[in-house]
Amino acid sequence: QVQVVESGGGLVQPGGSLRLSCEASGRIDSIDFMGWYRQVPGNEREFVAAIISGGRPNYGDSVKGRFTISRGNAKNTVHLQMDSLNPADTGVYYCKATVRRVINVEGAYRTMEYWGKGTLVTVSS
Repeated sequence: QVQVVESGGGLVQPGGSLRLSCEASGRIDSIDFMGWYRQVPGNEREFVAAIISGGRPNYGDSVKGRFTISRGNAKNTVHLQMDSLNPADTGVYYCKATVRRVINVEGAYRTMEYWGKGTLVTVSS
């Protein structure tokens, strides 16, 4: 089993910044996708940002130019630097990791998505 754990949420004033972190651990051969979604109670989860293996970082339209996703120095970690925060950014931020596990010597693999429990971000004056 794989565990995904987020950290870094909290209360910040409009215009301020927060830095979220996510670490995936467990039986992982590689990660194809690792990134962030957010959700307000009663609404669907919204894509925020992600890093795709072999590709470029991707961002949701509402956070482009303000948020930056990056790989961490620790194994299987990503960070989300959130700048110029506004109240609309408030929500529970969830980390998702799509994990690849090799199943034979030819490199065949299986994938599975894992979600963290979320970290609350509140933007308010």
